[in-house]
Amino acid sequence: MRRNQAKCLFLVKFLFYVKFFGKCSVLFFSLNYCCKNKYYIFAALNFGKIMIKLLRLFVLLTVLVVVSENVMAQATTSGANTITTAVPFLSITPDSRAGGMGDAGVALTPDVSSQHWNAAKYVFMESDMGVGLSYSPWLRNLVNDINLAYLSGYKKLDDVQAISASLRYFSLGDIVFTSEFGEIQGQQSPNEFAIDFGYSRLLSETFSGAVAIRYIRSDLTGGQLVNGVETHAGNSFATDVAFYYHNEFRANRKDNIFSAGINIQNIGAKISYTDGEVKDFLPTNLMLGAAYTTELDEYNSFTFSFEANKLLVPTPPVDSTIYDPGGVILPGGINSDIGPIAGIFKSFADAPGGFKEEMQEISFGVGLEYWYNKQFSIRGGYFYEHENKGNRKYFTAGAGLRLNVFGLDFSYLLPTQRNHPLENTLRFTLSFDVDAFGNQR
Repeated sequence: MRRNQAKCLFLVKFLFYVKFFGKCSVLFFSLNYCCKNKYYIFAALNFGKIMIKLLRLFVLLTVLVVVSENVMAQATTSGANTITTAVPFLSITPDSRAGGMGDAGVALTPDVSSQHWNAAKYVFMESDMGVGLSYSPWLRNLVNDINLAYLSGYKKLDDVQAISASLRYFSLGDIVFTSEFGEIQGQQSPNEFAIDFGYSRLLSETFSGAVAIRYIRSDLTGGQLVNGVETHAGNSFATDVAFYYHNEFRANRKDNIFSAGINIQNIGAKISYTDGEVKDFLPTNLMLGAAYTTELDEYNSFTFSFEANKLLVPTPPVDSTIYDPGGVILPGGINSDIGPIAGIFKSFADAPGGFKEEMQEISFGVGLEYWYNKQFSIRGGYFYEHENKGNRKYFTAGAGLRLNVFGLDFSYLLPTQRNHPLENTLRFTLSFDVDAFGNQR
């Protein structure tokens, strides 16, 4: 049936999305800074020592994780019960900054790409207006025509309000559709996109909230008719609700920032690709995290970030009342008729394996960011997801450069397993400070 083909298509896509691995590489950076002031020379020497320590720490963590992964790879994953949803492209990290920090971005200090992570951060931006463009070639080890693009921007209305918007476009390239008998039925260019608008407001000197409204369109089949089943593009609306805490303070004669964030993404109606009753959940997701920024001196600063994620979607049930970790998990069942809001509440206590499996559904990301003179940065991070819930485990690395008006960032995924479709995944982000550009004219 056509609807089964459509359903299989995005389920296969999800399996590609949820595991990000790439080949290991070591990034070497050099910084030549010449000046007459001895303090500047001292700061440059400190920078070199810090770089050496970071490199040693990164190599040590890499060895430890690779060894642990080789041991865990021998364990069975027969109890896998991965949660799948429609339009999983909404869950892909679009920007390079958080992408280089273990996908831990909900509590990071604000930047132009905050619309995806936490729109409530925009009211804390120093600049009044900015625009950013991110791009990532996808599945380059398999095909050469799948891409993800992300355009975001914001405008502060005053000291307590800001508006924002973003456009996410995912192209699956060219796909040849065939019938169940192998007959070619045509070639299509499936694509998905989401456009959203957000409003954020300062609720106190250190606390803000935001709401974003999103329109989603997913065209996977090109409207083809197969076996009498008519298909069409899936459409849905969703909303994000986010809050952000941002506290700047001085301790030990140094500037520090503590921030925390929470965001419930993609709260919305189910999406369908047919006129029948087959509807699938959106990837409603709970983000919760914290970050801490501290300066070593006038030129060197560090940011540490942590984030936990949980899909607020019902866990697939088994076909019996007794949970067997080695049994086959079948989709559908009693959860197929649950609405989106009921599914959110049910998702906290519906895993067939009980509390233990519920805890397995929480993924974690940690990140580290180093800035030199607020102009050059290097980043690293690690993301963990239980092997029964998708098995995403990867390192991330990245770097950034800031000029007066423009900023450039990139990130790279480092694998803990080999030969995965998403190895060598890169992200690039170009940001533009409209306010600073206007002041230069």
